[in-house]
Amino acid sequence: MSRLFDDNFPNMSPVWSRLFTLEVESASGSWITATDGRRFLDFTCGIGVTNTGHCHPRVVAAIAAQAGLFIHAQANIVIHRPMLELIGELKGILPSSLDGFFFSNSGAEAVEGAVKLARAVTGRQSLVVFTGSFHGRTGQAMALTTSKAGYRGRSQLMPSGVFVSPYPYPLRLGMSSEASVRFALESLEELFASQVAPGDVAAILIEPVLGEGGYVEAPTAFLAALRELCDRHGIMLVFDEIQSGFGRTGAWFSFERAGVVPDILIVAKGIASGLPLSAVISRLEHMKKWPTGSHGGTYGGNAVAMAAGVATLRAMRDEGMPANAAAMGQRLRSGLRDLASRHGSLAEVRGPGLMVGTEFAVDGSSRGSKTLVKAIIAECESRGLLLLNCGTWDSTIRWIPPLNVSAQEIDRGLEVFAEALVAAKA
Repeated sequence: MSRLFDDNFPNMSPVWSRLFTLEVESASGSWITATDGRRFLDFTCGIGVTNTGHCHPRVVAAIAAQAGLFIHAQANIVIHRPMLELIGELKGILPSSLDGFFFSNSGAEAVEGAVKLARAVTGRQSLVVFTGSFHGRTGQAMALTTSKAGYRGRSQLMPSGVFVSPYPYPLRLGMSSEASVRFALESLEELFASQVAPGDVAAILIEPVLGEGGYVEAPTAFLAALRELCDRHGIMLVFDEIQSGFGRTGAWFSFERAGVVPDILIVAKGIASGLPLSAVISRLEHMKKWPTGSHGGTYGGNAVAMAAGVATLRAMRDEGMPANAAAMGQRLRSGLRDLASRHGSLAEVRGPGLMVGTEFAVDGSSRGSKTLVKAIIAECESRGLLLLNCGTWDSTIRWIPPLNVSAQEIDRGLEVFAEALVAAKA
């Protein structure tokens, strides 16, 4: 950790990694204003949280109105209108089979809950995840996370029964998309033959689009094969759409793009425009197998957060944000691919909607590109554009603009990125 972090923020725990040292005064739409007056085009969205942009007027109004009625009403004690309204909004954008809802505060909490639900439904214990996964940094969620060893730092005594299989990542595997699917499926079958019998597996958890692992979309054929395999063996298929959900990929949820419906859906981040809210969503018949009292949470379904969620989904729907994400994502990828044709270190542009990854390689390898990626991000910041890295080797720069970003803002981001590539000698 740099001395700059320690000196500027002496009482903040350095366990928070920090890419920038900006102190923020305010934010609106796609822009952040620092206390020194500088303005930044924010293509981080708080790591995919502020999908409606910063301080969307409808969300701000809903928060203010609810705060004047009541702030907290514990779900074990009373039922409140914002929770019922949010369930109604969610049912309007989900398949009819996903009709049971449990609300938490964070993605990691929802992951923990989803695992407990899968075990309650199946009576089994073991879990399968994939390389590059990120499911959180609490106990069980951390045991499911494989994208970086640092996320498990000094915490190797974790829950057992987690098995890891390769994710179909064509660039990393050096294969075509079709070959990567075959390899990943064969590896999963080998895992079942050599390490854990499918009859002992409660759930297979997968991010339909890898988040921290590098913004890699799982091929449709792979997700369809997982659906068939889980049906055949009585395994719960769990989609972690914490980062890819709520319009981010150009559809309400990434699973729609593949036409594959999970048994359990985990959501958070973009659901409430920045207020802490997450959900475990499954069939109500599955939820009824979850023993009453075996899971809970004091703040789950907080009234103000739920009101923000209702306003978020209505704003997304009324303003066509998922469709705009699809259109602006196409514009962004086109511009990035043009830059890739002129910069050999930019190895791949990928990802659906406005969940776009640009992976870099030095001397033909992603493993040596961390320094370059860091330099590019710093050059972007100095020119007023905020971007984040991701991937096991920190080799990918991820683009996460708000879903209502304008064409002019996309073009400005591309202009700055082009200058940064030159300045960093990419």
